Amino acid sequence: MEELTQPNQESKPQTEPEQNITAPTTQLQKDLQQLSHEVLSIRKEINKIIIGQDHMITLLLNGLLCGGHVLIEGVPGIAKTLAAKMLARTLNIKFSRIQFTPDLMPSDVTGTSVFNAKTAEFNFHKGPVHSNIVLIDEVNRSPAKTQAALFEVMEEQQISVDGTTYKMDLPFMVLATQNPIEQEGTYRLPEAQLDRFLFRVKIQYPSAQEEFAILQRFKEDFTLKQTEDVKPVVNGSQIMKYRHLVEQVYIKDELLNYIAQIIAATRNHSDLFLGASPRASLAVMRSSKALAAMSGREFVTPDDIRFVTAPVLNHRIILAPEKEMEGVEIEDVINQVVESIEVPR
Repeated sequence: MEELTQPNQESKPQTEPEQNITAPTTQLQKDLQQLSHEVLSIRKEINKIIIGQDHMITLLLNGLLCGGHVLIEGVPGIAKTLAAKMLARTLNIKFSRIQFTPDLMPSDVTGTSVFNAKTAEFNFHKGPVHSNIVLIDEVNRSPAKTQAALFEVMEEQQISVDGTTYKMDLPFMVLATQNPIEQEGTYRLPEAQLDRFLFRVKIQYPSAQEEFAILQRFKEDFTLKQTEDVKPVVNGSQIMKYRHLVEQVYIKDELLNYIAQIIAATRNHSDLFLGASPRASLAVMRSSKALAAMSGREFVTPDDIRFVTAPVLNHRIILAPEKEMEGVEIEDVINQVVESIEVPR
């Protein structure tokens, strides 16, 4: 598993917060143990196809449990889209995929009104965003006008077309992928849209051992027929129940103050041009509670907060221009900020 204290994935790996193995004594503890069991079941199904990338899978599940959207960033060919599709296959809910291209229009995403000659009325035809899990492949391939079509639906889980508001079916989650290397024919996501993603997950190449395991697994399966073996584990009503459980996870005031100090420190750091907003502090709180729930715990620990801080902040803060020119990594600055704040006891 990935580390808790070091956002840079190349650092020495540590383990995630340990699962609570004590016998549950309250109804909440029992429910959280069931949630933790279901999380493990989903992992097992995804791992039938995806080898490694445990950090990414953890954050995808975390986003699902606390109602957040996830941006997956990495070079082509490292299973960004495949992992998102496999997560969707483990959930017995509606799934749609949108390939963003330079000529894609907002109505191609949200839907459009079509004139009905028989009734002399306009009927609204829903676009692919009207689903539970929406995979947007290469989100930075479409211009700002199309990207802006996602602003309302990602924040308010609704869209407005021709003066009418259409609510999304819950649960609703956007998974988006982008290639950070290729610049030609792409459109940089504005800060306002990046801020609507709970996490930006930066994934790396697999290790040589994982690469060998991938070759072994698919040496006689060129068309990925094994994806059919991935079965649904939970349905929409269960996901909504688990989201309610995540809200009930306890976080003491000292840890809320710890989060507040981390976020405040980003606004006064000499290496940063733009610090994190209150939406970022809420995201850290929500995702740390979800991480505790995934481990079967009814309380948040400092390690939960430290684990989620980097993926929550790495797309919300901006390096000072001179530091960017020097090649400073945003994760290094986040680590400095986190290490500068005293951990509550």
